[in-house]
Order: sequence, then structure tokens, then C-alpha cells
Amino acid sequence: METLILTVIGDDRAGLVSSLARIVTECGGNWERSQLAELAGKFAGIVVVAVPSERVAEFTSALAPLAGLLDITVHAGTVAQPASPGADGAGEGRGIRLDLVGNDHPGIVGAVSEVLARHGVNVEELTTATGPAPMAGGQLFEAHVVATAPPSSDLAALRADLERLATEIQVDLDVADL
Repeated sequence: METLILTVIGDDRAGLVSSLARIVTECGGNWERSQLAELAGKFAGIVVVAVPSERVAEFTSALAPLAGLLDITVHAGTVAQPASPGADGAGEGRGIRLDLVGNDHPGIVGAVSEVLARHGVNVEELTTATGPAPMAGGQLFEAHVVATAPPSSDLAALRADLERLATEIQVDLDVADL
């Protein structure tokens, strides 16, 4: 089996997932993992599929008729390893979760990701959303991050840097070990 990563985007409408899933199944493939969402009127996401090696060309050709509904790019993937080493290569790393909420303004994701990168933290999942702030008016920004810190990282220093940043950009931030 070949692991393929599909990036998909198109105008949101009913039946997009079904159309893609049908092709995966018809080509003897397996839908293994995905993150798909409607964002600003578009349906977008990433899908990991496993397709028999001898049917990869057939599979990619079978996607062509979806061109009017979805723009799909196929990337070669690798089989996931049980655990990825930390940035320093020593061990598996430590899982952390960050939950952030505050008034929406430009630069929040950039500022948080800079602190994480400075500490060698690898972002594995990032989910963000904005919505109306019920009591204060304006827009509320929420972010949820699942990440891996290198085993040698100083988690107390990471937490201190994130707390300092939270004060600067005026957001509530919770950091927890996984």
C-alpha cells in the first residue's frame, strides 16, 4: 500500500466528501485520517489515504472528474512512525496542549508560534476559530494547540515565556502536559 496525502479545496456543497470517498473505495484504498472544514465558504482539508501500489496511477486519474468540484493535489506520504523524536533527537519528547482565548487581533498565531519555535516545540495540531464575544462585543479568538517539546526542553521556561506573551497580547492561556 502507498500512503498518499491529498490536499483538497473547493466551494462548499453537499456531497464533496462522499465523491472523494467513493473514489478511494473504488480504487481499493482506505481513508485513514483527515482534517476537513468549511472555511469562509470553501471546503478545505487534508486527507491521508492508503492505496494499493499497483493502483496509484488509476487512483490519481480517477480524481480528475472531481476537478470542477474540488482542487486536489496528491502528495507522496510515508508510513507514520509510532513516535517522533524530539527536536534534539533524544527520545520521544513531551506532549503539551495549549488553549488560548482572547479578543481577536492580528498577530496572535504568529506570536505564540514564535515562542514555541524558539523552544524547539513541534506543533502537531493547531485549531483556531473566531466568533462573537457574547458579553463584550467584538470578536473572540480561540486556539487549541497539541505539540511536542524536546525531552531536553525547560518546560518551566516555556511556560514562563508563554505566560509573559499572554500578558503582552492580552489573552488567557492554559498550558498542560499530555
